Amino acid sequence: MNVMQLFSLKNKVVLVTGGAGNYGRSITEGLGEAGATVIIASRNIEAIEKVSADFRAGGWDVHGMQVDQADKASVLRLKENIIRQFGKLDVFINNAVSRPMKGYNAPIEQFDESMRVNATGMMDILREMTGLIIQSGGGSVINISSMMGMYAPVYSNYDGIPGMGDIAPDYCFHNAGLIMLTRFMAKTHAGKNIRFNCISPGGLFNNQPEKFVENYCKKVPLGRMANNDDIKGLIVLLSSDAGAYINGENILIDGGLYA
Repeated sequence: MNVMQLFSLKNKVVLVTGGAGNYGRSITEGLGEAGATVIIASRNIEAIEKVSADFRAGGWDVHGMQVDQADKASVLRLKENIIRQFGKLDVFINNAVSRPMKGYNAPIEQFDESMRVNATGMMDILREMTGLIIQSGGGSVINISSMMGMYAPVYSNYDGIPGMGDIAPDYCFHNAGLIMLTRFMAKTHAGKNIRFNCISPGGLFNNQPEKFVENYCKKVPLGRMANNDDIKGLIVLLSSDAGAYINGENILIDGGLYA
């Protein structure tokens, strides 16, 4: 097959949770550029509909749907809406994350809330959308984790920056679990024409304090933080036939920070 055909997502229906966030927008843009029909879903239906309209104005086939992944009924409604409107699902980008825990010594109730959304809720939507992809004939699931699910925090990044550096443990905890869950799902659904992979991004530039950017970038061989385009190519690879033999992998994109 021609390499451009391998990377094409024409006639593919893709769901992106957290599609209105920083990485979510970049992921959606890359999928749209590759020809996919993209559904972006989050709790805030007004925000997601505005983002969808902006993408459609740019020429991409993007649709907004509401979901609260901590609410079982909401997850099932999303699944039913996808079936009713599109008849199938080919790819699920599991990108939504909640950050209720504000630091190491935060109330333990914040950790519990994080697990309700980022562990139990995430597993629920992952299982439901996996079933829909299998029912549709197969496809791909891409979990978005983090390098902080692989490595301990580098506290020197926060040197000289008051108010930064109190890392919340729930974020590391659930991202590490998501990497192993990816491998579990790949083995559990062997023979069903579905692939499971994980992407663990490094630090994304988001107008952080200048001192933080300086501390961080001097450790990175490429000399910079990630930008909004850095995830797009990998997303398209793992969503398309170009990645048809990649399964059960976690791919770190950190500019060589942990080389």
